[in-house]
Amino acid sequence: MAGHHIIPLKTYFKVAGALFVLTILTVVFHEMHLGALAGPVAFLIAAVKAALVLLYFMHLKYDNMTNRVIFGSGFLFLVLLFAFSAVDIW
Repeated sequence: MAGHHIIPLKTYFKVAGALFVLTILTVVFHEMHLGALAGPVAFLIAAVKAALVLLYFMHLKYDNMTNRVIFGSGFLFLVLLFAFSAVDIW
């Protein structure tokens, strides 16, 4: 069994800062009234924020490949669900 990876506190502060900046960007883009692009921009920012949380706060960056594949397959099925829903709506 592999040992635990210790992430420096400075890294956590950098990731938290990035999450704060991305949250501010979400609000700024919302106020810009992007029309049809509002949804995709918000989802893109949310995906980056989710990736940061998964990689650093949930320690997937330093975990084994099995857990990464499990999380990735969950997102793959979410994308498939959105795709099928979009096709059904159209």
